Amino acid sequence: MRVGLFVILSAMTLAGCSNLPASGPSTSDIVSPSAENANFNFELIDLTPASLAALNSRAVDSFSGSFGDRSGAVETRIGIGDFVAVTIWEAGAGGLFSAPLTTDRFSPGSRTATIPEQAVARDGTISVPYAGRVKVAGKTAAEVQSTIEERLAGKAIQPQILVTVSRPVSSTVAVTGEVATGGRIPLSNRGDRILDVIAAAGGIRAPVNETEIRLMRGSRSVAVPMITVVNNPRENIYLRGGDTLTLVRNPRTFIAAGATGRNTDIPFDADAMNLAQAIAKSGGLLDFRADPEGVFLYRFESAELLRRVKPDSPLLGRGGRIPVVYRVNLRDPNGLFIAQGLRMQRGDILYVSNAPLTDLQKAFSVFQSLSSPVVQGASVAGRFY
Repeated sequence: MRVGLFVILSAMTLAGCSNLPASGPSTSDIVSPSAENANFNFELIDLTPASLAALNSRAVDSFSGSFGDRSGAVETRIGIGDFVAVTIWEAGAGGLFSAPLTTDRFSPGSRTATIPEQAVARDGTISVPYAGRVKVAGKTAAEVQSTIEERLAGKAIQPQILVTVSRPVSSTVAVTGEVATGGRIPLSNRGDRILDVIAAAGGIRAPVNETEIRLMRGSRSVAVPMITVVNNPRENIYLRGGDTLTLVRNPRTFIAAGATGRNTDIPFDADAMNLAQAIAKSGGLLDFRADPEGVFLYRFESAELLRRVKPDSPLLGRGGRIPVVYRVNLRDPNGLFIAQGLRMQRGDILYVSNAPLTDLQKAFSVFQSLSSPVVQGASVAGRFY
């Protein structure tokens, strides 16, 4: 009787192994998915030195690489919307812009005149008496001075001109987002880098490692983590008039799941992180549960990158972002070196599957909990016969 009960309960338990509690798919479910689990297709790629080299050829967002202006600041030029004031000196009194002699007091009279500040019109010009409309947009103050002097020559008495940009609207950077005081920050003639402008805006309100800097110049926009700009001086490029800086609180995190010491959303807390560091930050693999051959990284990749890594993938024709699962075998001594070479990205999912023995242990645990009351009852009943 006991043997019969054992056989029946064993069959029931083993038949229900697929329904046992689990933290996720097993290694075999991912590597060789069954027909009912293959509805959501993904590309499985074993990490090797060759695939790792193709992955690391990915272009990383960079200010210096995108805008390529690591040189010093350019000379400030007058732009549309700037407010310009013009002061005119003449060599003698009684000219167009100087007061006449006052013979009663033997005063030489005033020899200067200041034209009130005026905004540069949309056609790029300002108005100067007796000189007409003067083109100033795109020119330096010195170039405008020479132009006005030439136009007033023969009309004024040896005119000398001083052009002052009182409000350089076109030479400002708009700073918004997670800064203390956002607004338009004027650029100095010596040139201002990204961190200079952020400091002028009062600094950031979010932690450095959780802040992302988005620089928009013309029709192009590039986003780089602020900690990268802080750690890499090449990324702290000079800004240009009309740039827009937006600081966004966007923590870079990855998710750890499965047979790891921590199952949670984990921040990078550094400029960069590789897969080996991610495994360590997630508490490592659990000795009594984890399958070292079943360390997977879930990520969506572009078709362009997948074509470099696996050019024969049948998913390349789908378009858009393609689900990819990278597998690293940590039972292989080389696996740790490969894990060090794979850069983590925001939103990655690190998943470690359970070892096959873990499911077997669970099955026998369930069997024991089911069979123990039955065996005890059969033993008690046997005493009456």
